[in-house]
Amino acid sequence: MEPNQLSLFSNLQPERATRPETLVMDAPALMRWKSRIYDYQRRVRESEPMQQTALFDLTPAHCDPDSIDPFALRLHPSEFYRLPDNDSEACLYFVIDNTLPILLYVGETKRTPSQRWKGVHDAKSYITNYISLHRQYGLDVAVVAAFWWDVPAETRARQQLELALIQKWR
Repeated sequence: MEPNQLSLFSNLQPERATRPETLVMDAPALMRWKSRIYDYQRRVRESEPMQQTALFDLTPAHCDPDSIDPFALRLHPSEFYRLPDNDSEACLYFVIDNTLPILLYVGETKRTPSQRWKGVHDAKSYITNYISLHRQYGLDVAVVAAFWWDVPAETRARQQLELALIQKWR
């Protein structure tokens, strides 16, 4: 190659791809995050839901998100999906850290919860990471699950109820 000729290719060796550094929340940040969630959810539980007035007496819907309190439901171990199935099909499920307590996850399923969670489920890895982070810092954690079985059979209605509860509890 001539000394004044430009090269189309660099003589440099290609750089190896490096994995981005995994960011891990430190203990004080985790405690602040949990505290903010607890304070918000405590206010939600203590506040009276807004009541819509009507011209006629309407039968209240049994699927009113304001009538469902995840913290008042019967609690099950966080690994409920390993237990034998003995409940009805469709439900809403709630994952709670019972140390404060705070609601971590709201979901719905048309199958039994154990069938829904036996396979790959994003919430399982979220909860596993949540527990691992607490163990890493020696913090108390008590993840449990709760279920609400009186859900609409229709998927769309059940998903709307799930969304309303997610928005309520954030």
